[in-house]
Amino acid sequence: MKQAVMFGAGNIGRGFIGALLERSGWHVTFADVVEPLLEAINTNKRYTVHILDQVCEDWEIRNISAVSSVGPDIVPAIAACDLVTTAVGPLVIPRIAKPIAEGIRARMAAGNKEPMNVVCCENGIRVTSKLKEDVLALLSDEERAFVDQYIGFADCAVDRICPKPAYDDPLDAAVEQYMEWDVERSAWKGEPIDVKGLTYVDNLMACLERKLFTLNSGHAICAYLGSLRGHQTILESIQDPAVGDVVHAAMRESGEGLIREFSFDPDAHHAYVERIFSRFHNPHLKDEVDRVGREPIRKLSPMDRLIKPLTTTFRYGLPVDHLLFGAAAALRFDCPEDKQSVEMHQKIAAEGAAAALSAYSGLTAEDPLFGRILDIYRALGV
Repeated sequence: MKQAVMFGAGNIGRGFIGALLERSGWHVTFADVVEPLLEAINTNKRYTVHILDQVCEDWEIRNISAVSSVGPDIVPAIAACDLVTTAVGPLVIPRIAKPIAEGIRARMAAGNKEPMNVVCCENGIRVTSKLKEDVLALLSDEERAFVDQYIGFADCAVDRICPKPAYDDPLDAAVEQYMEWDVERSAWKGEPIDVKGLTYVDNLMACLERKLFTLNSGHAICAYLGSLRGHQTILESIQDPAVGDVVHAAMRESGEGLIREFSFDPDAHHAYVERIFSRFHNPHLKDEVDRVGREPIRKLSPMDRLIKPLTTTFRYGLPVDHLLFGAAAALRFDCPEDKQSVEMHQKIAAEGAAAALSAYSGLTAEDPLFGRILDIYRALGV
């Protein structure tokens, strides 16, 4: 039986990637730092994934176990597995380089030359490639040669809304029906694996930026504007015309930028935008705006979901009137439970919104978009 190590036993790890692997006949070992969660997985040995959409369905997930990602059991698990996946968030990725490097070292020492692949299932660009750099930095020349021959580090694009659940069983997860898991073919080692929902692609950047410019961008703008309007969930926010109309128009604007950037078929991409927008209206997904909006500093970075679609679309001389609301509203996001939100507001209080925007987005005062964002920021505070 194929063995997978899944770093991150949260809702995405359990409800999306881990569930797809288990449903395809794999044993999934979840690696996390939350001891009660690990104990529950090893004690119950099962959980339910609730698919909430026009047609609702339950998946029973049973072929599972758990280990601490910072304990001694993670190294032999990696040394013996066929696949390592992650759903921990881009900021945590550097921390798992060490156990993966130690697992590869143990694998080499044991003479295990079966191909193993590492795939980071995160919202970010080339996250797996960045992890590979961190792992290689911890290995010797001989170990790096082993990696080149037997270990694949394949970037991917993932897309599935996995809201925070509220079930009696804390292991249960909630997801929508729609899903995409696109893995870069050229970086994969060995034979492709047959996992329902996983697709191998040649032009991964097109897949990554299509999702970033559409789902991630629209989701974030909806959360930030919805929060300002006092809404608690994405559903409440998108149903508010003052929010929903801006989100839809922004997704259309970024879509025009994508069509030019990657020569997408216009009709097909417009249909994709409408399909993504309709997902925000799923009445079963009570996705909280605070969850979607968390880590605004990261989401304001030059290559992330607010600035990259804006600057790309603007570079083609196209309208960005609604995309501008994303960065402006993100600067207003106020969530005391989110460390980045607190840090951002402290910086704005001490240095001003212009300094914060410049520091986080990479835009300068000379950029024509800079002043337009700040004008909307000020208007949103009235």
